[in-house]
Amino acid sequence: MEQLSLFDSDRSLQPLASRLRPVSLEEFVGQRHLLGPGKVLKRMIDEDRICSMIFWGPPGVGKTTLARIIARRTRASFVDFSAVTSGIKEIKAVMAQAETDRRSGLKTLVFVDEIHRFNKAQQDAFLPYVEKGSIILIGATTENPSFEINGALLSRCKVFVLQPLTTDDLVCLLKHALKSPSGFGNQKIGITSEMLTAIAGFANGDARTALNTLEMAVLNGEISAEEITVTEEVLEQCISRKSLLYDKNGEEHYNMISALHKSMRNTDPDAALYWLARMLEAGEDPLYIARRLIRFASEDVGMADSQALLLAVAAYQACHFNGMPECNVNLAHAVIYLSLAPKSNSAYVRYESCRKDALNTLAEPVPLVIRNAPTELMKELHYGEGYVYAHSTEKKIAAMECLPESLKGRIYYHPIQAGQEREWAKRIEEVRRWRREYGSQDKRN
Repeated sequence: MEQLSLFDSDRSLQPLASRLRPVSLEEFVGQRHLLGPGKVLKRMIDEDRICSMIFWGPPGVGKTTLARIIARRTRASFVDFSAVTSGIKEIKAVMAQAETDRRSGLKTLVFVDEIHRFNKAQQDAFLPYVEKGSIILIGATTENPSFEINGALLSRCKVFVLQPLTTDDLVCLLKHALKSPSGFGNQKIGITSEMLTAIAGFANGDARTALNTLEMAVLNGEISAEEITVTEEVLEQCISRKSLLYDKNGEEHYNMISALHKSMRNTDPDAALYWLARMLEAGEDPLYIARRLIRFASEDVGMADSQALLLAVAAYQACHFNGMPECNVNLAHAVIYLSLAPKSNSAYVRYESCRKDALNTLAEPVPLVIRNAPTELMKELHYGEGYVYAHSTEKKIAAMECLPESLKGRIYYHPIQAGQEREWAKRIEEVRRWRREYGSQDKRN
């Protein structure tokens, strides 16, 4: 538990990220969707109508900083709780002081970082004081508050979602650090725009990581009488990346994901693993790669091995749970499996042919036989008339025509002889043969 003080220690000894911590909304970078002109949170702060709230977002996006700025703007006493060191006793002591201050007309803003780490009893200890307005609670969490915060407490808080900072936001922040007297403004630093962009890309939306990396690069730069020069060799060591020019939004980004996709399609796990490593080590978002693997599992493996989709989705979830660098092995597992799996693009190709027909027949009515008939009027209009419940038949198949009139008899799914799809090919041929024979008998009868 830490209370905001007017007296700070020697700021020159603090890390760059601490020295440059914004003290006003004007200095705050990012979160324009919350703090832009006319946005709800901005108006609440400007009008001093702050309620208890939860800030949900990844590390380094300004959750703690924003809470401190709010405390200053609302002229409230700021109390900082740690989920690791604060117990029920400490919480109750602060709550008692807050209740006394409230009666004197003073506000108390209680900030709880990583509030999801507080157990139920600790969270419940805040509840009566939030209800009475003794405190304004601001909780910060990197986890989904719907799952990690007690429902009673969550219902009394407004949830604001903070987003990762963009590359432009981070570059702006880094340039400010180079100019600000609190940063490196009193020194001449030689660093290129490309290097700043590389640091921003490496930070992946995290301002703290970006500033810490810049500080490390400058402190290890080459010193001359005129300036401190950050070389590419130094920066490579600081961010553990060789691909300084990898642009997650540019051409190289698309070239590399294409290389991964086509290597897996070509059943080349060696090349696929290499391109996976190139992207991950250059700072690519592992969740982006995982999403592409999910697409590949259906587009290129498909019916030949339906387990591929389950594995790809599991890899995405593993990336979400583990993050980098631990999730690299989860992605490698999926890439090897998808590379070696039998391939079928029938789901992709056949959907595209269906899509063309669907677009050209959007006004085609649903056949009466498979329409739902929940009312008497619909029954009188022959909705559902002649419908055969497949489960009531011996073969669990009915000879009904389920396509629109203009598409009767159209065949879209053409299985190939690969992997598990061989069995599906046999199955669909049996079904189609039965329908042809049964349908012919119905017509003769």
